[in-house]
Amino acid sequence: MSSRDDDESAAASAAEATTTDVELLKRAWRNEKAAPEILRFDSPLVSRVREQIQLLEETLDDFADSGVDDLVVSLYQMDLDRTLFLLRSYLRLRLQKIKKYTMHISRSDDLLSQLSLQERRFAKSCAEIMEKHLEQSVLSKLPYGYDSVTRQSLSSTEDDMVPEPQLGTFVFCKTKSDVGAFQLDDIGEEVVDLVADDLYVLRYKSIKGLVEGGRIDLI
Repeated sequence: MSSRDDDESAAASAAEATTTDVELLKRAWRNEKAAPEILRFDSPLVSRVREQIQLLEETLDDFADSGVDDLVVSLYQMDLDRTLFLLRSYLRLRLQKIKKYTMHISRSDDLLSQLSLQERRFAKSCAEIMEKHLEQSVLSKLPYGYDSVTRQSLSSTEDDMVPEPQLGTFVFCKTKSDVGAFQLDDIGEEVVDLVADDLYVLRYKSIKGLVEGGRIDLI
């Protein structure tokens, strides 16, 4: 690695260290909202945010008993409300994606590994309920060969009845550091120079690895 890369990496680490957990949660929320697929659950971040919420709630209880100025109480309450909103919205977005792509997620060990323990239980429960409902209401009444939950018929070579996220969707994104010349396709005909703090509109599947690696934020 060159000295320039070392400097950029050190600068990125320093910037990350000064970023609050609420700001990190907001970034995770934006990425989750813009990404067509479900992203990896940030368990350490969510745990830290929950601890902060509990601390804020305990602080507000202490304020109520000690007669702290109403303005101070109001500021703490606003901070608590904002953090609660972000956390709930982040978790709700993920549950919506799990419900939408239940069958797709439940059949992929890689996707299941990106979920929290509670989310995996939820995905499994949704898949079981959906399969049972389809069996009882539709599939049991269809002729042999057309009674699969995931395939149109026995002649299908893949699960063509399972909704999947459209990874080719265009997304707005912003680079966090200089990436340099980046190949957008498999054959090298599409190359773009990704500069730090610049905005781009690119296909999600092309920058999926950069999003997962934290080098690009979706907006």
